[in-house]
Amino acid sequence: MTKTAIVTGAARGIGLATTKLFLEEGRKVAMIDRDAEVLMSEAAKLDGVEPIICDVSKPDQVDKMVAQALDKFGRVDALINNAGVADFGPIEKTTFERWRSVMETNLDGVFLCTQACIPALKKTKGTVVNIASISGLRASTLRVAYGTSKAAVVQLTLQQAVELGEYGIRVNAVAPGPVRTKLAMAVHSKEIIDAYHDAIPLNRYGSEDEIGNVIVFLCSDKASFVTGQMLASDGGFEATGIGLPALRS
Repeated sequence: MTKTAIVTGAARGIGLATTKLFLEEGRKVAMIDRDAEVLMSEAAKLDGVEPIICDVSKPDQVDKMVAQALDKFGRVDALINNAGVADFGPIEKTTFERWRSVMETNLDGVFLCTQACIPALKKTKGTVVNIASISGLRASTLRVAYGTSKAAVVQLTLQQAVELGEYGIRVNAVAPGPVRTKLAMAVHSKEIIDAYHDAIPLNRYGSEDEIGNVIVFLCSDKASFVTGQMLASDGGFEATGIGLPALRS
């Protein structure tokens, strides 16, 4: 019996790292992303994956994606709701269109993908891991849409855990802190990087693999009695206070 996983936002970053860690475990992985070019390029380098182009904010695309994953692998043992978008800016300059764009992917996508996978997850007594963010736990500047969407993901995780637990389905959330991704390093100034290092007890950014290892753990039998939890993988950042002055500039 080969276990499987569906990983959304799998073309890069935490999603790609998690995909590779699942493959090392011997799982088959449905790699989901709306960036077709990057998805296909990364999937071509891996064995045991099925790349599926899908915008998780679109109900019809999500239904087709889950059907395709089941057609390929026959089962769903884990769903990783990782797909997300970031849009940072002041509240007064955040248009409703920008607000909705963030909510559609970060929150609606988690709802839609989980709902579509429930019948398959019932059969395997599978697991769901929703990727929230430290920005959903502590307020920060310029994150009105992003932070609010991720806070909602934490609450949605609790709701899903309570309702789906009777079927043996476990649902947890991971809240990454600052992670050393290519995107983060491209947009974070040296001042911001230094400020993060000062504010994080471990004095560094996390890595994509470090977040992926937490996700894989929550999907494993070692976490068989863990559900309805929010695990911050953040180097202690959530414990240190509110906001960073360097992010305001």
